[in-house]
Amino acid sequence: MPTTAPQDPSQPWTRKAFLRGMTAVGLAPLLPAVLPAAARAASAATRPGFDLVRDGVAVDVFVDAADDPAVIRAAGDLRADVERVCGVRPGLRHTLPERSTALVLVGTLGASPVVDRLAAQGRLDVRRVKGRWEASVTQVVEHPAPGVDRALVIAGSDRRGTVYGIYDTSERIGVSPWYWWADVPVEQRDAVSVPAGPFERREPSVRYRGVFINDEQNLTTWSQRTQEPDKNIGPKTYQRLFELLLRLKANYLWPAMHPYSDFFNKYRENPELADHYGIVVGSSHPEALLRNGVHEWAPWAEEHRGADGGLPVYDYTVNPAVISDYWRARARENAAYESSWTIGMRGLHDTALETKYATTIAEKVVVMNDIVADQRRILAEEVGAAAQPQIFIPYKEVLDLYNAGVQVPDDVTLIWPDDNHGNMRQLPDDAERARSGGNGIYYHLSYWGRPRSYLWLDTTQLTKVWQELRRVYEHGVDRMWIFNVGDLKSIETGLSFSLDMAWDVDR
Repeated sequence: MPTTAPQDPSQPWTRKAFLRGMTAVGLAPLLPAVLPAAARAASAATRPGFDLVRDGVAVDVFVDAADDPAVIRAAGDLRADVERVCGVRPGLRHTLPERSTALVLVGTLGASPVVDRLAAQGRLDVRRVKGRWEASVTQVVEHPAPGVDRALVIAGSDRRGTVYGIYDTSERIGVSPWYWWADVPVEQRDAVSVPAGPFERREPSVRYRGVFINDEQNLTTWSQRTQEPDKNIGPKTYQRLFELLLRLKANYLWPAMHPYSDFFNKYRENPELADHYGIVVGSSHPEALLRNGVHEWAPWAEEHRGADGGLPVYDYTVNPAVISDYWRARARENAAYESSWTIGMRGLHDTALETKYATTIAEKVVVMNDIVADQRRILAEEVGAAAQPQIFIPYKEVLDLYNAGVQVPDDVTLIWPDDNHGNMRQLPDDAERARSGGNGIYYHLSYWGRPRSYLWLDTTQLTKVWQELRRVYEHGVDRMWIFNVGDLKSIETGLSFSLDMAWDVDR
């Protein structure tokens, strides 16, 4: 959660705050690996730095085999990044060496005995890290274990905290998060070292930060041609996307959902890989309970014809039982993964809600309340307490229903959409800000549709993005920020800037 309380939205902006934001907009795109203030201060420390590679020899990386798979996998990326810079790949160890002059020691508090021991001895300062959300500390520790002279310790409060600490180190040695997706060159060096630290990554300003791959025809075509000829965006492409998100310090994804791309759960490797990487997977406003209606409803309807042989329609006032079972099947299938559950309902393929037997706004409100109650019951029965976060997105016509009286449970996060062009339509009032589920935004950096599309070019000024996101945060919207990035390519600047703000809105 935020390290500083949001400013009272009733207070006017100051000229100083505005100029500070403009400075951030002007400088951020020019700095390839800008780190939080604590890291910049740490780089000036007088302690000797830690050599990752010297005289052609790379320091081994240790991570406990019992640590989370996401941490072990990311440690492999650090090894690859060192090789990108110096041409030599560090070894990976799961047991401490009997004798070593230097070691990179990676571990998650509560999952790495050696990290826990260093913290308990007071030799690793985790006071502002332990028990926090996605926080980490990186520092050099002398004689961390018998036979080890010196170690660069990367310790996280949880699995993603450790992963972000790992990628911070990659950025510090010159590997951009965009090294693959945007071919950002990596400067070659004979030797590389990092400051002794400590460098702390505090909790993020926004808890869930991520992207929506949408209107993805170009990405689908590229993926099919160059990555997976037998698929239209599959596991190989998503692996690359998961890595990028983590390097950008994001943790959240709404997958591609249109007819020309394969739906996410078509390949069971996709949710399994997301969990392996540490990515929380959710779904967009027309995809309740992780169901992709574009691809999945027609075959489900075919298997659940009515007594008269007719196909059921996607209308809760007509076929509530068939639709409820449709949602339940996915909740049961994905119950083991860290997911975000979209509740509520819209029509198939980003269309308006269909309600044959509810024609007035008041009647539709009653139907939506019944839908939410049914979905909550399904999640309680199939997923249990792990069914968090749950989100409700009052997008387009659903916003009118929400304002007319839809009852969203207090622990559900309200996701406020912009107008598709970067202008927030509505922000939470005092009562909505007090809800335990908090608030989030769905914000477009790319859009296809009426009245005007803007695809394949990053056209939204960063000054405008800063203004809207700052206003959003000052209204207490800090639980979830999801950015529509279309095909992803060409949105590099806007996405990097937006995710930097999501991590540290005051930077």
